[in-house]
Amino acid sequence: MAYSNILIYLLRKDLRVADNPVLHYLSSTPDHGFTHLLPVYVFPRLQMDLSGFVDDEDLDSHRHEFSARSRVGRFPRCGPHRAKFIAETVWDLKHSLEALGSGLILRVGDHGAALSTLVEGFKDKKLHVGAVWTTGLVGSEETDQETAVAEVCKDHGVDFKIWADEKYFIDDRDLNFGPPDGLPPVFTTYLRSVEPLREKPRSVLPMPVKSSLPAFLEESTIAPQAKPFVIPDRYDELEDALVRPVKEFIGDMPAFPQGASSAHPFKGGEAAAHDRLEYVMRAEVAKNYKDTRNGLIGVDFSTKFSAYLAQGTLTARQIHEALLGYEDGSAEGYKDAAGFGEGENEGTKAVRNELLWRDYMRLYHKKFGNKLFQAHGLKADDPQYQEGGEKRINWKTADESRASPDQSPDATAVGKILDRFNAGTTGMGLIDASQRELIHTGYTSNRTRQNVANFLAKHLGIDWRYGAEWYEMLLIDYDVSSNWANWQYVAGVGNDPRSESRLFNPVKQAFDYDKDGSYVRTWVPEVSKLEKLENVFQACTASEEDIKEGGLEGNPMVTDPVKKIQFSVEGKPRNNKRSYARRKGRGKQTGGEHDEKGEGHKDDGDDAAEAEASQGGQRGLSQGWRSQHSPPKSSHGPIDIRKLEGPLVVASHPKPTPPTGPSMNPESSYRAPANRAGRGGRGGFFRGGSGNRGYVPPNPTGRGYRPVTGRPMENRGVSSRATQTAAQPGVSSA
Repeated sequence: MAYSNILIYLLRKDLRVADNPVLHYLSSTPDHGFTHLLPVYVFPRLQMDLSGFVDDEDLDSHRHEFSARSRVGRFPRCGPHRAKFIAETVWDLKHSLEALGSGLILRVGDHGAALSTLVEGFKDKKLHVGAVWTTGLVGSEETDQETAVAEVCKDHGVDFKIWADEKYFIDDRDLNFGPPDGLPPVFTTYLRSVEPLREKPRSVLPMPVKSSLPAFLEESTIAPQAKPFVIPDRYDELEDALVRPVKEFIGDMPAFPQGASSAHPFKGGEAAAHDRLEYVMRAEVAKNYKDTRNGLIGVDFSTKFSAYLAQGTLTARQIHEALLGYEDGSAEGYKDAAGFGEGENEGTKAVRNELLWRDYMRLYHKKFGNKLFQAHGLKADDPQYQEGGEKRINWKTADESRASPDQSPDATAVGKILDRFNAGTTGMGLIDASQRELIHTGYTSNRTRQNVANFLAKHLGIDWRYGAEWYEMLLIDYDVSSNWANWQYVAGVGNDPRSESRLFNPVKQAFDYDKDGSYVRTWVPEVSKLEKLENVFQACTASEEDIKEGGLEGNPMVTDPVKKIQFSVEGKPRNNKRSYARRKGRGKQTGGEHDEKGEGHKDDGDDAAEAEASQGGQRGLSQGWRSQHSPPKSSHGPIDIRKLEGPLVVASHPKPTPPTGPSMNPESSYRAPANRAGRGGRGGFFRGGSGNRGYVPPNPTGRGYRPVTGRPMENRGVSSRATQTAAQPGVSSA
């Protein structure tokens, strides 16, 4: 090969070709000086189980190195749902780059080691690497990746540049305060400060045209993956390598209910992201969002953008552009949608506010760093919350080495409670339905995420990080900032101005948002035969006769609920034959939503997903976006965890159809509960098992919590967040 000046582009959470600052620069700048471009994606060792990439003969000697586990609960860091979604996303990116005349190589392990192998390989072949580029990310593990890459570049005399991450709504460089230290303490103040920027964020960058990028390298010049890993050549092999090790992430659990379906049946990738964006705009999902965002059933009560935002296949400003095209009437593809050309409406405004909440959570993470992963969060430095302080929260733990001597119940009992909490057998209908939906599909609504978090932290008093890590494992739309900041918020150790008084009654919430009990009956079929809603929502309240008729005799959800919650059914429906309307004169309930001033909690899931979901695509880009080189057609769908020997079950993506009335889904009779006046509700929340259950990694620190079985699991101490937070003073699960 003649003179070469190679640019290595390390992709992480920017898995797209459109609105990509690096690719845009290379395609639009003739004198960039690079002869070749090598895009690289590394599956990170600390965040994913990589044992599926190791030959069976080498697996036993290396397994402990590749089973990424969380610190507190010892859960796999990335479960089967997101692993599959990431596989689809990366493969879609590979084909998109190939369609532009470039390509993508895959590596597994650590970013620094993977880069070192590549650079040394090029040097051996007398090829010059001029620079390594990546986009910056928030998070200690992510910055550690950047540090490792910088050291490799320094050792080899290669320039290293970190580009600004531009997938968010408001660019950090445009903020009128100095991030992160200048970040307002509450979301309301932040919202006011960025209001002028909200109207006009930076423009979307166009997708590169074919052959506009520097040439891709010949395969023979690229150093192979270092052993013991083997990189698959086909998509099905890649998916298997990522999903197989974490299929059996939990022990005994309820089967997938007959008749249930996933609210997130979408596959990963940029093409799928723009398909969803088009559908959301045409089917009036965005228009109706404010009124439907607290829904529980169906694919259209929320935008479902969050998973795409988390992987960077869709950007917030692309969503803004799509909303703008609908509002100003310039996007002809949306002309049949109600409200087209009539300006911003309550729904599109709510979507933008969700995007701003997502921005805020990232800046919050950037400001407070590893405090997000500490049991006492932002309160750790407050004397009132320290040991002996009047507001000290002694979180209950399943780890005997961390439990306080007077903890009640003891660590063993807490472990059993966590088993039931995770498996959805607590006896609290709304909580159990959400947990089962999450297990089987990788998704659950924003409304239920808030209730689940509040139940674990406030009602049970158990270390909220067990829940945050469980969500990290299972959520398709997991985002480190959104998940951890919002769990912390709900637990009362974040920046919620009403942290001490924010307590949900999950029975009341079920009456409010699952009015006929269809959601709980769908995911907890054991209670489906109970007629009275109060029994469906809390089975232990059923009469002996109803319990017998419902076939629930001896069921621990009835005989031994994790916690009974007092709730008067006066004025509420006693069956599913009449709707329940809130009685006039009652004050609004203390819920997990933002109040009218926006000082509330969000989740990285539904509403956050909503927020994320709102991030549309650039006008003219989404239409016809579907690539001819997309990964094999298979949408993400529910997993029957009792039949995990085979491939994941998938469901088809609903095709955009003209709106047919108030219902967002013409094929469904479901109507999500409308947002009530005075309730706020800007909530959008959280971010997201384990293969080879027979393996228990060694641990010098003592007992840890073993999911589901209640048996001890030894800590290994190599989990990413684990490693980052373990050294922090005051980090405790007790």
